[in-house]
Amino acid sequence: MLQPYAPMLILIAFVIANAILMLGASHLLSTYRRTPTKIAPYESGMPVLGDARERFSVKFYLVAMLFIIFDIETVFMIPWAVAFRQMGEMAGLLIIEMLVFILILAVGYVYIWKRGALQWD
Repeated sequence: MLQPYAPMLILIAFVIANAILMLGASHLLSTYRRTPTKIAPYESGMPVLGDARERFSVKFYLVAMLFIIFDIETVFMIPWAVAFRQMGEMAGLLIIEMLVFILILAVGYVYIWKRGALQWD
């Protein structure tokens, strides 16, 4: 009954055993010495100015989410371009599909632009 799943189970067992073995070996074989240079925070060679847990403006997170959204647009355009080259008769439909997609994204971009989400104070 489990015979079809045997290769997958063996692979999962091997991956888990390999991860445990690598973590254990690195822990046992490492020579870690705490020096002042190693425990100092590294931030481009500059001393730390302030607390690392200070609050960020909501605008920071909004711009980050907008970047992710518009970056995903590019991820969807690359497979579309590959499919467009391979489709002969349906090329017109694919162009219309991509124009609708870009139009929806453009409306969203204009909306966030008008709402002032891209203005950095």
